[in-house]
Amino acid sequence: MSGPNPRDELVNHLPALRAFALGLTRNSATADDLVQDAIVKAWTNIEKFQVGTNLRAWLFTILRNTYYSSLRKTRREVADVDGVFAESLSEKPAHDGRLAMADFRTAFNQLPDEQREALVLVGALGASYEEAAESCGVAVGTIKSRANRGRAKLAELMKLNEDEALELTDPATMAVVTSKPMTAR
Repeated sequence: MSGPNPRDELVNHLPALRAFALGLTRNSATADDLVQDAIVKAWTNIEKFQVGTNLRAWLFTILRNTYYSSLRKTRREVADVDGVFAESLSEKPAHDGRLAMADFRTAFNQLPDEQREALVLVGALGASYEEAAESCGVAVGTIKSRANRGRAKLAELMKLNEDEALELTDPATMAVVTSKPMTAR
């Protein structure tokens, strides 16, 4: 670059850039932000400026393009000051359910056949204890006992406490999904 450094001349054009930005945005704070963005872009791309051409026109073009780019961007954005819209977009990850189900299958397969059978009949199929006892050819008390021991063994194998609900998602993920802070355990 021969002649004056264009970076040194940027400051001379700030008042004109601010006036132009104010005319575009009709808001002084937004205009100041727009001028700052345009100056940053000009500064980082100063090697693209051709010395001997009109620096003010080049800066105005950058500012105008920055304004219209931000205008297009804001048209695609949704104003969500309270976070209500963003909260509705959160979703529990599907992999948590698959991982918990895999853990359940592993634990369930470790149960004795009689306990698995009782849990499938009473728990999964919704049969009454009487129907399950009749299907297995045992007393109702035996089915109740097998189902109870099966549930207890599953809880033990899956490391669940009696007062703990079986959540498919860990507390940290649930805090993000529900936008509520984690509670101390």
